[in-house]
Amino acid sequence: MPNSKQTNTDRLLDLAEEKGILRAREVEKEGIPRQYLSRLTRRGELERIGRGLYQRPDHEPTAHHSLAVAAKRIPKARICLLSALRFHELTTQNPFDVWISIGHKDRRPKVENLSLQVVRMSGKARREGVEEHHLEGVTVPIYNPPKTVADCFKYRSRVGLDVALEALRDFYRQGGSMDTLWHYAGTCHVQSVIRPYMEAIVS
Repeated sequence: MPNSKQTNTDRLLDLAEEKGILRAREVEKEGIPRQYLSRLTRRGELERIGRGLYQRPDHEPTAHHSLAVAAKRIPKARICLLSALRFHELTTQNPFDVWISIGHKDRRPKVENLSLQVVRMSGKARREGVEEHHLEGVTVPIYNPPKTVADCFKYRSRVGLDVALEALRDFYRQGGSMDTLWHYAGTCHVQSVIRPYMEAIVS
């Protein structure tokens, strides 16, 4: 019969395999003492990738690794703007930063080894249009394509109007619903801004 040390070690490694990216608090929630994280890290069976974040050494990061890390470290965040555009292949931009939205009253987050661009949203503009994607074992909330395009027009002073126009053109070329985009433009209060560009594209 395995002793407690073996049992906790096996459970922890299994949990890391299941989660992909593991938070220290998830270990405690499973009733495994935190010192096992340090112990297995010293032994090379886990690696620390940020404050309170661990993964298996053989974990293979994808192109969206930074999005998974951000979602794991900041559960309330939503992936938005340039990062969402890149995920949905609606831009030629390749942002170094991870763009996230948080609530107006949320504390501004900091994540070790990850550069963030933080946008504050509220109401329907924050709640609507969120999809959940599973990246590296992590559930990552990302705004859907039409909401992201509308957001780019709302925050055009930050991302650039050229980026918003490129996203709109790519969205249309990919067969995106202009009616759905119009809905989210209303949610973001940018219908008067986006209307002439939409009309030019579909004409």
